[in-house]
Order: sequence, then structure tokens, then C-alpha cells
Amino acid sequence: MTHKDPNLIVRYSPNERSNHWITAISFVLLALSGLALFHPSMFWLSALLGGGQWMRILHPFVGVVMFLSFASMAVRYWHHNVIKSYDVEWLKKIGDVLVNREDRLPAIGKYNAGQKLLFFTLIACLLLLMASGIVIWRRYFSFYFPIEIIRLAAVVHAAAAFVLITGIVVHIYAALWVKGSIGAMVRGTVTLGWAKKHHPRWFREISK
Repeated sequence: MTHKDPNLIVRYSPNERSNHWITAISFVLLALSGLALFHPSMFWLSALLGGGQWMRILHPFVGVVMFLSFASMAVRYWHHNVIKSYDVEWLKKIGDVLVNREDRLPAIGKYNAGQKLLFFTLIACLLLLMASGIVIWRRYFSFYFPIEIIRLAAVVHAAAAFVLITGIVVHIYAALWVKGSIGAMVRGTVTLGWAKKHHPRWFREISK
């Protein structure tokens, strides 16, 4: 998609950016309140959602918001995240990726293989978090399940949350590492040079 400035290309629409930031804000609230629930030493983080009682009430509802928001993103970006042969080649050259030798890498589409793998990791984590979260949601659902299932769900919830948080930390680091990535999600646009350098196959596709 072109932009009124001939040196810029639209990478994310306003709707896509809103969807992303709703998911991101929900994640921050959930991660911090989840840590407060996980260990007493981090309970002070509960102040973020109004204290212990409010945090316990709001945490699962914010979780539903994040799940639905991310589900919208998953449907929107699914076709961009299908693993292709050039993604496999990109992964084989991960050494060149880590030292920024992009001239040795195959031309990639809108997302690279690392971003695609993270996409599917997040889908798996969110499905596990939603399913286990329902089981341990005391106010509405937990009384339907035996205590053994609730305990197992609590462990699954914590493990999936750990993987999700780790994945998002990697995502943020990568966005900071590749200059212009964060600007694309704030302003919605990237320069022609950025698109040609980092996502040449995508650039060719949208320039037809």
C-alpha cells in the first residue's frame, strides 16, 4: 500500500495498529498482575489493577480481552505467517542473521521465519492460557472441575505464561534491534529503503 509521501510505504493500517496496541497493553497488565498472583514477593504489583481484590477480579477479564484481540490479529496475519521454503533457508543461515549479514539471506516476505515461529508460539500459549484460565477462574468455572484438574491447570497456566513472556521479550528486543520496526507500529509506515532491505519479497509484492 502506498503513502502520500512517495518515500514511505504503509506497513500497518490504523485498525491493525489499534489491534496490536490493545493486545500489547493487555499483555503488560496480565504479565504484571500474573506475577503478583504467582509469588508473594511480587504482590506489590497488584497496585497496578487497584489492589489484591480488584486484581483477582480483573486479571481473567483482561485475559479474555487479550485473547480476543490476539485472535483477531491471528486471523488477520495468518496468511503472512505460513512457513515457506525461503523461511527454512533463512533459519539455516541464522548465523548471518545474528551478525546482520542480510546480503547473504534469502529474500523474505512481510515477516521473517523468526517472527513466524513466534507467531505460532504465541497462538499455542494463548490457547493454553485461555483453556487453563477458565479452569482456575474461581468465580465462574472452577467449581465444575475436580481439584486435580485445577492444580494441573494452574501449572499449565504458569508454564504457558512463562513461555509467552519470554517470547514477547524476544519480540521487543528484535523490534529494538531492527531500527524502524517500532516506528512502523506507531506511525504505520516504513521507508522504501527499509522495506527493500529487510523485507524485499514483501516490497516487490506490494509494488506490483
